[in-house]
Amino acid sequence: MTRNTDPVVKALEQALADTFTLALKTQNYHWNVVGPNFFGLHNLFEEQYTDAFGAVDELAERIRALGAAAPGGLQAFREISRIADAQEGIDAKAMIDDLAAGNEAVGATLKAGIAAAGSAGDDATADLLTGRLATHDKAAWMLRSLRG
Repeated sequence: MTRNTDPVVKALEQALADTFTLALKTQNYHWNVVGPNFFGLHNLFEEQYTDAFGAVDELAERIRALGAAAPGGLQAFREISRIADAQEGIDAKAMIDDLAAGNEAVGATLKAGIAAAGSAGDDATADLLTGRLATHDKAAWMLRSLRG
């Protein structure tokens, strides 16, 4: 896949791929979580993946607004994303830890994107990514809080 060389577009592509991959992982854990905290985790995971899938559209549309083609498809996201696939056969505690780490990783991606957008004077992209950063920071905090 040929990637755009514009730093802001590259940052958005990274944010898009990482967000999509984390959303898919979160949905997988939503389907497969078991245990005494099933109901709460099942609902929390659904809330988080629903938000992330909505963000995917916003990120892709921002790439389009900047005149580039948005990457799509599992292969493209696999090549770009820094988020690992969902782990199979893990318990709820490991799911929580994995998702907290995933949200922190997306947060790091978003911070880099905010810096790139700031350097380019692209306030709209910086604003979009800053809003997403707050969401992922909150998600990571909520997940870490479940661990006590």
